[in-house]
Amino acid sequence: MSLKGSIDGSDWTVSCSTEQTPRGIECSISVEQRNADGGRFMHRFKHAHTYNNEREAILAGLREGMTWIRLKGSNTISV
Repeated sequence: MSLKGSIDGSDWTVSCSTEQTPRGIECSISVEQRNADGGRFMHRFKHAHTYNNEREAILAGLREGMTWIRLKGSNTISV
């Protein structure tokens, strides 16, 4: 089974999906931020860990995506 989840704010979106692999369940994460000028920042990556079930994987992915949004929004990271 594969789970998908997303969280939306007024100028950002975090989306995740899980996938069964031989090593366990992996989570792919996509973050997007939009600005008032119509520009947008997008970044896609896989979570560094594998999990035993989809629930743990999707929750960890959403948390990781929200961390990216927070760090990018506070100009702590610049990509």
